[in-house]
Amino acid sequence: METIVICSGGLDSVSLAHKIATEHTLHSLVSFDYGQRHKKELDFAAACAVRLNVPHNIIDIRAIGESLGGSALTDDIDVPDGHYEEESMKVTVVPNRNAIMLAIAFGVAAAQKADAVAAAVHGGDHFIYPDCRPDFIDAFQTMQDKALDGYADVRLYTPYVNGSKADIVTDGTKYQTPFSETWSCYKGGEHHCGKCGTCVERREAFHLAGITDPTRYNDPDFWVKAISKDLNKAGTDV
Repeated sequence: METIVICSGGLDSVSLAHKIATEHTLHSLVSFDYGQRHKKELDFAAACAVRLNVPHNIIDIRAIGESLGGSALTDDIDVPDGHYEEESMKVTVVPNRNAIMLAIAFGVAAAQKADAVAAAVHGGDHFIYPDCRPDFIDAFQTMQDKALDGYADVRLYTPYVNGSKADIVTDGTKYQTPFSETWSCYKGGEHHCGKCGTCVERREAFHLAGITDPTRYNDPDFWVKAISKDLNKAGTDV
């Protein structure tokens, strides 16, 4: 199955690319420049494409991103610190971001005769991002079956949609993903900040997977404080 991977350059999508390259046929990587403040992630996607020896297509949708205002990822709004399940994290939502990217990627796949598009959405995204949830994934496939009827049959592959980020770390280790060559932080500084939602989630995932985290964080211990309320509710020790 020739598969195009939507690759941001983050831990999830780079791990997925390594998985696809091993289990299937990796057709290419597609990335999107939507005006994100952490645009440096695209350099990590490009490095992944070189490493896996596949084409890499960066699609410029900055004009679309400019119209989707109000997100801390694209506007002059501070990225909040803390866990994803905090109400404040909703400011990181870019409306319809995944839906837009998937629609474009399906068009590319149909034009280039690829069999599937793979995206690294996972269970940890469900709380805050509606276009990462299983019902959206199912509905999107149904919509694309109609949109491409008689022209192409492209499958949406989301192996982690019901899994966790810790599962991705475990899988990434299996497929020798170089985690230090991935970028998650929404603040886009020299190093991962360790405080934003995606940094906290990343640090927690390595802890839960029992795998050493090679990432350099400006604040490597903040994650414990950020998730302490959830751990206390669950009766779990860090």
